Amino acid sequence: MFSKTSTRTSTGLSWESLARLRQALDRADAVVIGAGSGLSTSAGFTYSGPRFQAHFGDFIEKYHIPDLYSGGFYPFPSLEEYWAWWSRHIYWNRYVDAPKPVYDDLLELVREKDYFVLTTNVDHQFQKAGFDKARLFYTQGDYGLWQCSQPCHPATYDNEAAVREMVARQKDLRVPSELVPHCPVCGRPMTMNLRADHTFVEDQGWHQAAARYQDFLQRHQRSRVLFWELGVGGNTPAIIKYPFWNLTYQNPKATYACVNLQDAFAPKELQKRSLCVTGDIGAILKALS
Repeated sequence: MFSKTSTRTSTGLSWESLARLRQALDRADAVVIGAGSGLSTSAGFTYSGPRFQAHFGDFIEKYHIPDLYSGGFYPFPSLEEYWAWWSRHIYWNRYVDAPKPVYDDLLELVREKDYFVLTTNVDHQFQKAGFDKARLFYTQGDYGLWQCSQPCHPATYDNEAAVREMVARQKDLRVPSELVPHCPVCGRPMTMNLRADHTFVEDQGWHQAAARYQDFLQRHQRSRVLFWELGVGGNTPAIIKYPFWNLTYQNPKATYACVNLQDAFAPKELQKRSLCVTGDIGAILKALS
């Protein structure tokens, strides 16, 4: 549908671009937020650098893991070591508050709006900031949930208590064997509820959220909708970016806004109804409010 030629309606952070974005937000009857990893990065959830070194220095030293993302795919030789890594990974990226109030600032901007959030993030920060759970669709899973590694049944399990105990009791990069989680149905090892392959479990809550999102889009298909993309990269454009382009194109009253640290763009077909702002998301949200 769209040409390969893109347009950048703003090449950086300026008062003009902020004013246009603020105006689009104020005029919108509804706001659909599409959030990618760049939003959490702006909030302080960095996957490398000082924060990673501070909390995972022992793993770096022993396994030479370069960053948090790579660690998620490391072939640990035992389940005890696997869960020592993952319990710490989950704890610091799910149960600890974001270092910066970026999610709080975003909520203040849309609190009085009819909004919905579609996100590929799995760190639960929208709910921790106070966003309405019924207005959230986590498409790629949740660090706070486990599932059967088979999976033998379509259910997920809350892991907070188990994760906190693993973090507290791990020693020499291992958790006690009795803490290794196993499926209550088939006995196989549990794994993260993260979309990595065909074994990802879309549980009842996932399908209910998907239905609420589709209902929201249906109700506002002729409204003045702001499709607001925040920190979405090029890894999974078919989840947020491409659908937002199509939805904006189909609704002549809609506006597409893209905010990204490095590369904010839109197809030329949406040039008159798109706002692209390059800059730190946290700084932009603070300026808007």
